[in-house]
Amino acid sequence: MAPLQSHKAGQAYDISTSERSTNRPNELNDYAFPRSRLKQSMSDSSKTPLLLVACGSFSPITYLHLRMFEMAADYAKYNTNFEVIGGYLSPVSDAYRKAGLASAEHRVAMTRIATDQASRWLDVDPWEAIQKEYQPTAIVLDHFEHEINVVQRGIAMDTGERKSVKIVLLAGADLIQTMSTPGVWSQEDLNHILGRYGVFIVERTGTDIDDALAALTPWRQNIWVIQQLIQNDVSSTKIRLFLKREMSVRYLVPAPVINYIEEHGLYEDDGASSSIHEKDKESRCKLAAEASESG
Repeated sequence: MAPLQSHKAGQAYDISTSERSTNRPNELNDYAFPRSRLKQSMSDSSKTPLLLVACGSFSPITYLHLRMFEMAADYAKYNTNFEVIGGYLSPVSDAYRKAGLASAEHRVAMTRIATDQASRWLDVDPWEAIQKEYQPTAIVLDHFEHEINVVQRGIAMDTGERKSVKIVLLAGADLIQTMSTPGVWSQEDLNHILGRYGVFIVERTGTDIDDALAALTPWRQNIWVIQQLIQNDVSSTKIRLFLKREMSVRYLVPAPVINYIEEHGLYEDDGASSSIHEKDKESRCKLAAEASESG
């Protein structure tokens, strides 16, 4: 799962709407929040409208990224009083500077291709991706809050009135582990993300989520844990390694995304080589040297 944008402890930022507006780069003048796939009205006005937001690298997007939204929608339908009105993927900007990160232009294009081909209700918001400066997750959620509940004034009910939408972060279990680790996230961030918004967490194999949740007791009522009934451990890191080794990633990544990757030659020289890959490379070099000496 692509990592989220934590804000280091001790670093403060202003999350006011006016501050965010003055910091937007010029290229945002042409930005328009995508709304075409949002539900326009509630099916059941007695429920609380819910918007799911996944932040990450998506380099590249995988079927697990898409499945997380479906699992969250099922969980909300059968285990909560929420009604999902939409879901967004928000690719991180190039300012994140992570090894193996394709350009924001490519990552936005791949996520759009994936959602266009595979979903009727998921969408991609490029706002975070086109920022010149790194945006912490809390600021990204504030952006969605502004667009949905301020600009759009929530969602319509059958009475003609409008209801405020609950914005929730959607992420893998590794997020909870980082949030429960001292010094990784500031107290301000935890209060803002978990207190004001909340998070839907999808369990992953090998993650001890109970210990992590114990450290986040003050916000437990705003954390929903979704069990994976069919285990899926695919990650963008593994996909990049497969591509580096010229191995097939078919049925792990949407076919149109694979075509895009091949067309643009992405991840052919990924800087984020794994230790296993490095050992393979060293082994091949050693064998070549030995062969040369024997010759």
